[in-house]
Amino acid sequence: MKRFKRKFIIIALIALFVLAAIIIALASGKSGTAKKKDETGPKPALTVTTAQPAQAQLPIKLSANGSITAWQEAIIGSESNGLQLTDVRVNVGDVVRRGQVLATFSSASTKADLAQARASVMEAEANAADAKNNAERARTLENTGALSTQQINQYLTTEQTARAKAAAAKAMLTVQEVRLAQTQVLASDNGIISARNATVGAVVGAGTELFRLIRQGRLEWRAEVTSAELGRLATGTPALITAANGTQVKGKVRMIAPTVDAQNRSALVYVDLLPAAANVAPVRAGMFATGEFDLGMSTAVTVPQQAIVIRDGFSYVFRLNADHRVTQLKIEPGRRLQDRIEVLKGIAPDAVLVASGAGFLNDGDLVKVVTPPATAASAGVAR
Repeated sequence: MKRFKRKFIIIALIALFVLAAIIIALASGKSGTAKKKDETGPKPALTVTTAQPAQAQLPIKLSANGSITAWQEAIIGSESNGLQLTDVRVNVGDVVRRGQVLATFSSASTKADLAQARASVMEAEANAADAKNNAERARTLENTGALSTQQINQYLTTEQTARAKAAAAKAMLTVQEVRLAQTQVLASDNGIISARNATVGAVVGAGTELFRLIRQGRLEWRAEVTSAELGRLATGTPALITAANGTQVKGKVRMIAPTVDAQNRSALVYVDLLPAAANVAPVRAGMFATGEFDLGMSTAVTVPQQAIVIRDGFSYVFRLNADHRVTQLKIEPGRRLQDRIEVLKGIAPDAVLVASGAGFLNDGDLVKVVTPPATAASAGVAR
């Protein structure tokens, strides 16, 4: 009987051990299955960094196109008629001063006419002096009755006639002196010779154009601005002009045209190139140029350039949500400041955006966020 009991106890213990082993095996199997399920869960599509929109002061610019022209171009012509050009002293591009001799005409015939006019003046003055003496004697004899009233009046008339002839001779002398002075073509103002039509040996008539002169060497940029943008400009607005050859010069609005072209609805804005810029050799009248008017500064919301993705001609950013998934948002970009771009609309000021890696994402992707290397380095320095 005792053996039977002992045997029963041993069998019961063995059964308990086996049952415990089965329970432990089942538990470990469940945990393994759970681990496998965790390992086969969704994985991040990409490792990215994030950035937030920032406020910045951006310049307000207005772009326009136009041509560089002379501020004023003077025409220097011939005032002599039928004289031959004997000397031309300047060429295109020469800098001249007011009153400088540019060309000379033959003056032999003019000098002869001048000498003849001087002789005529001397003769007229002599006749006037003789008539004056005769008139004075007649006046002294007027009350004595030695001369008749008719004779006295005749002497007085002769005096006046002689005086008038002397004045006419002097006027003719002045004309000949002017003709002699006109044999020299003088610069009407300081400036640069922009065109030359004078040729040595040519016989030209009065009024023939000989030279063109850019007055004071001043150049201006005539920008074409639409009527909608015209109200944003005012006299004195600074501008930066880029010529077709890449040369950049500064300028300032001198005048805005009072009318708008009825065909293209654009108006001309006259921008004076600053004196230092006007002397830059690569800038020439007639060049096409683009420019930007500086209209001041304004506050704008900006994002890093790498956060913007261009797809199908539109700009997008990816917003990071709380579940580490991203949402694609369409935005309207604006001005650029170095590596940041203004966002006119499409995002909230406190949004968290994907910075690096945005170009490889799609709407709804799961991402893993890491700290940018520069931020980590700066944090280490701070610690």
